[in-house]
Parts: sequence; C-alpha cells; structure tokens
Amino acid sequence: MTTTQEASKGERVADWLDGRLGIHTLGRKYLRKVFPDHWSFLLGEICLYSFVVLILTGVYLTLFFHPSMNEVTYHGSYVPLNGVRMSEAYASTLDISFDVRGGLLIRQLHHWAALIFVAAMLTHMMRHFFTGSFRKPRELNWLFGWTLLFLGLFEGLMGYSLPDDLLSGTGLRFVNGALLSVPIVGTYLSMFLFGGEFPGHDIVPRFYSLHVLLIPGVMAALVVLHLLLVVHHKHTQFAGPGRTERNVVGTPFMPVYLAKAGGFFFLVFGALTLVAGVAAINPVWVYGPFRPDQVSTGAQPDWYLGFAEGLVRVMPGWEITLWGHTLVLGVLIPVVVFPLLLVFIGVYPFLESRLTGDKREHHLLDRPRNRPTRTAIGAAWISLYLILLAGGGNDIVATRLHLSINTVTWTVRVAVFVLPAVVFVATRRICLGLQLRDRELVLHGRETGLIKRLPHGEYVEVHQPLDPARRHTLTAHERPGELMGGEADPDRVSLDRRRKTPSGQGPRSS
Repeated sequence: MTTTQEASKGERVADWLDGRLGIHTLGRKYLRKVFPDHWSFLLGEICLYSFVVLILTGVYLTLFFHPSMNEVTYHGSYVPLNGVRMSEAYASTLDISFDVRGGLLIRQLHHWAALIFVAAMLTHMMRHFFTGSFRKPRELNWLFGWTLLFLGLFEGLMGYSLPDDLLSGTGLRFVNGALLSVPIVGTYLSMFLFGGEFPGHDIVPRFYSLHVLLIPGVMAALVVLHLLLVVHHKHTQFAGPGRTERNVVGTPFMPVYLAKAGGFFFLVFGALTLVAGVAAINPVWVYGPFRPDQVSTGAQPDWYLGFAEGLVRVMPGWEITLWGHTLVLGVLIPVVVFPLLLVFIGVYPFLESRLTGDKREHHLLDRPRNRPTRTAIGAAWISLYLILLAGGGNDIVATRLHLSINTVTWTVRVAVFVLPAVVFVATRRICLGLQLRDRELVLHGRETGLIKRLPHGEYVEVHQPLDPARRHTLTAHERPGELMGGEADPDRVSLDRRRKTPSGQGPRSS
C-alpha cells in the first residue's frame, strides 16, 4: 500500500511538472535523439569538457586570488622572493602555488585546460571545415563556434596576464605596442586600457573582471546556443549504407550516448589532471614580479597566440610619415593581418556558397579528398599558421639549432609567401590522386598479392572485389561545382553513373 501511494505521489509530481514545463513531451522527443558513432565527433566533446574544467578550477582560484596592483612586501613560503616588493596579484599567485592546499595543482590544471580547450576548438573547427559540415543550414552555428574560438584566444591572453609576473608583463608590453601603432587614436586606446602610462595600476583589475565575468558569461551563452542548434539541426554523418540526407544512423542519447559521454568526461578530466600533476606550466616564481625595465629571456606567448607574435617578429621595421603622423608599419600591418587570418575562417562558408552557387541543405559529410580545393585551402591556412608560429619563436629556433637569427627570420619571411602556395598545390594534387585511387578500387577491387597464370600463359594479379558497403562509401558523394573545377578528369574519375535525385537536389553519385 505504501509503495502504491509513493508511486502515485511521484506520478502526481511528474504530471505537475509536465503540465507546466512539458518535460514528458521534451523527454520523449529528445532523450531518444540519435548520435552518429565516429571518433571525430569526440573533438567537440573535448571542447565542452575542457570548458567545464576551466569553469570549475576558475571558481576555485577566484577564492584566493587578489586582483590588485598595489605593492606589498612578500613574506611567504617561497624563500628566494622574501622581502621583494611586488603586486598583490603576484603575491597571491605565489600563495596559491605554495600555501593553498591543492592550489598549485588547480593552477596548472586551469592553465592546461585552457591550452587543450583552444587546441580542441581549433581542431574541431578544422574537422567541420574539411568535411563541409558548415554548409546550409549550419552557417550560424559555424559563426557561434568561430566566435568562441576568437573569444578563447583573448580569454587566454587575459588569464595568463593576471599573475603580474615578468613573463605576462612582457606580453602586455606587446599589447601596448600594438595599440600604440594604431594611427591617431593609438595613444588614447593605450591610456584607456592601462588607465594611464604603461603599465598603469588598473590593467589587472580590468582584465580580472573581463576574465572571470564578461567573457566567460558570453562564452557560456554561446556554448548553450551552439548545443541548442546542434539539437535543432540533426547531426551530420559520413556517407555509408543506410545513411541519407534525411536520416541519422547511430546510438540514442539515452542511455547509450549519455553513458559514453559521462565516461568520456571523466576520462578528459582525469587526463588533464594527470598532465597538470606531472608537467609544470607557467612557474611564475621563476620569472619574478613584473618590472617595466626588465624583459624575460626567451619570452614566448601560449601557442595559440604565437602566430600573432610571429607576424610582428618577421615584419621588417618599416616606418612612414604622413601628414605629420608616423605610421609604424612593422607593427601596424601585423595588427591588421592578425584578425584577417581569423576572419577568413569565419566567412568561408558564405564565400564557398556564393562561389559554387550551392544553396541546398547538407547533412552528409564530405570526404576531404572529394573537395580538393577546399581541402587545399585549409591545408595552406594551417601551413601559414605553423610557419608564423615558428617565426614567433625565431630566437629559440636560432639558439637551439645554432643558426643566425637573421637566417631564421628571412627563412620565415620567404616561407610565409611560398609555403602556403606549395602546400595548396601539393594538397590538391594529392586529393585528385586519391580520387583516382578510389576509382581503381571500385572498378578493379583490392590487390591480393596473388599471381595467377592464365591459360594462354599471361600472368595477372588476382583482385578481390570490394564489399557492397565499402563500394557504397567510396561512390556515395556528390559531384557539384568546385571552386577551381575540382575533380580529376570527370570522364575518367566518374565512379558511378550520375542520376537525378528527387526534390530537385541536383546530380548525385549512387
């Protein structure tokens, strides 16, 4: 009798909630939502879980960090700095590292999670780029993801600037120089940001407010919108047997995917904690407190902003004078190019749609080899990013390889223009070659290594035909217009007969 009463109470509570929130209807619709099974989809989950770790560790650190540039004399556990004048921000960072229980682990976990978060976002976006999942109707979601990446770069810059150590101060000096290079208003921008002459007394409190309140709030809202659009638009999937533009093949959210996602979250959390526990990062006590008259030896920003410093380091120190104003082109041009490199990623879906005339909805992903021009553009962008990253550490490269820094700098300057072009051409040719290889596999099957003698004396290699599932995967892709006429000789590479699809979707391979 008691069990029946408890059950009826639970039912009444469920009915009450469903009548006001529609929980039953929403649950029936979304708890059985299907998620495709493919390893590349885990990249987005790494982004999400790293962001959760950042929030959790960031909340812990705010309990002990003092965002103030007021000078104090340090008397703490780190003996080499006892009696040294420093800001409260730097002193509290030392206290977190040496006196707060678990403080150093949380600090390092927070920093490693930030690095992995940005790396996962960039890799996640490249996966979407190369497979074409940014196409209609997901352009807006692509912009949400791009905005998260853009905000993540500056959130990281503000985060490692807060301790007010000598390394972060050197980075802020770089920011100040970039602002001062802006014509006419550069001085005003610098004075506004730093609250006076560099370094001022307001930069740490201002960055702290942006770092822990404004930017995380905007990013959290974008994450929610991003996930809502993922739920609204059905998941993309790679072509395969039974997979069409109108269905999704995979596992349901409840209970299969939820169990996998929960396990993967703890795996990511554990891996980040393990790295934070064994690999030291940002040892601020080694650098010492920031002083405007000093610069850290071998100062390098975190990897995701290294390409911005590379732009400045490889740019010649050009200056011109116009109407009584001196333009420092050696800094101004990199300041302009830096956002353009990122903006290109954000607007690419709209450029491709306009140039190819493709306005249809797409839910099946491309194999990168079947879009040679897009794949070549992405590879060229990555090569440019990597060569600028190397340029940002030209002094380290020169000392470690025992080379002249001028040699390294000029090599990077030439490579900035030459390497992306070479990578573009090479990648496109490789994609076309892989298309030809797929054609041979479909037409003749897989080589077995067995030699057979025919009755008339000829020796031939025995080929094993592909199974229907593999043959379908190799042939189930569209043949639209490419940005540069993208397939290798359509008369020879055509993997199957083209037919007209229903609903006016245009020609497809089947």
